[in-house]
Amino acid sequence: MRQELLSLPKGLAEEVSKNLVMVARLIDEDPEQAYAYSRIALRLASRVAAVREAAGFAAYATQKYSEALAEFRAAKRMTGSVELWPVMADCERGLGRPERALAMAGEPEVQKLDKAGQVEMRLVAAGARRDQGQLEAAIVTLQSPELASSAVQPWTARLRYAYADALLAAGREDEAREWFGKALEADKEGATDASDRLAELDGVEFVDAAIDLSDDDEVGNDDLAEDDRDEDIEDDEDIEDEDPAEVAAAERATDVTEYYDEDDEEYESLEQSAADADVRGDKA
Repeated sequence: MRQELLSLPKGLAEEVSKNLVMVARLIDEDPEQAYAYSRIALRLASRVAAVREAAGFAAYATQKYSEALAEFRAAKRMTGSVELWPVMADCERGLGRPERALAMAGEPEVQKLDKAGQVEMRLVAAGARRDQGQLEAAIVTLQSPELASSAVQPWTARLRYAYADALLAAGREDEAREWFGKALEADKEGATDASDRLAELDGVEFVDAAIDLSDDDEVGNDDLAEDDRDEDIEDDEDIEDEDPAEVAAAERATDVTEYYDEDDEEYESLEQSAADADVRGDKA
């Protein structure tokens, strides 16, 4: 791509490069935003093959299959490369034309693809068979040396997963479980949801722990509230059983304690004040 951008003026090349970087960064997490950046790059440098390819993938990610196919074709014309052939065939599927995708699977271009490209083409062809309701044909299409190999390649997990999914669609549940397990073994990066599919086949239900915890908290809070109410009732009963004379004595003791301050030179206890008052009364 850098070599292609060198054909542009320096300032323009930098601007196009920035937009292409944003396309690559956002295409998985925010396809619409990636598509917007691709349109800017396309407007700036539509004669650069890398720009047409990036625009094609951004359109493909947003399911604009007709637009994506046009951009991929343009990029293929510019470079003469066939590496985009599988994704072009998948665009035909997206446009509701699985028969064209199958026709592309039989074209000489497929023989020019590397191993990864050929596996991708096989996946597209199997998908086209399923689009036409030909489940058994889809299963046979996926049966290949790459599927049977014990070696794990970048495409292995997706190939095994597609095979398992086709088996399940055909009602071959036991075989599907086996191949979902094999897909999971090869899926080190979590590219598929094979683990979830296995759990579903085994009847495992996932419970939201947060919901359960909140329910437990509510129960716990209810218990605490009930305990508080019981304590309040006990306190009320204790108050009713108290002797009025003892209560009065306790209140006087509290008054003395609250008035007391050892560091206060002017301190005079309430009891002493009362005694002095009595003496003054006698003298009077």
